[in-house]
Amino acid sequence: MLINRQRFTLPISEKSLGSIELDVTESRRGWQEILAPYSLGYRIKLLAQLLTRTFQENLEPIGLTPFHWIVLCCLWQEDGLATSNISDQLQQVGGTLTGVLDRMAERNLIRRERDAHDRRVWRIWLTDAGQELSQVLPPIALKVMQETMQGISASEQEQFSQWINESSENLT
Repeated sequence: MLINRQRFTLPISEKSLGSIELDVTESRRGWQEILAPYSLGYRIKLLAQLLTRTFQENLEPIGLTPFHWIVLCCLWQEDGLATSNISDQLQQVGGTLTGVLDRMAERNLIRRERDAHDRRVWRIWLTDAGQELSQVLPPIALKVMQETMQGISASEQEQFSQWINESSENLT
């Protein structure tokens, strides 16, 4: 790594053909804005942690987690999904999802069945208890989002959502 007053050269990777050159002639304040805890990335991570913690605290009396919530949301939209479809939708590693599904099955929120056409595939179905949560959990999630977005206009919320989507697409 080469550091001097005018340029900062950072290798991309061992396999890269070049490097990224960043102009560092801006003020020290400019640098602080890209370093934690001032950077946008760090603040987005912090917001995600705060949202998760707040939602977890609201779900705790019911004995569920935010991960249970997102799995249930998938199944409320389309019951009987294959575990691989749920994993793809949630962008989760299969082993992580398997443990969550195990706990949900133990709580009688879901049931697993082999696919009728492909015995290698497990389909996940909501039980009556899992379906009933569709009346209980959305108001809790809505309350958390309303608290989070308090003082932020609808158009600002829409713009924020668009930025998050575009930034995510840039990295995938």
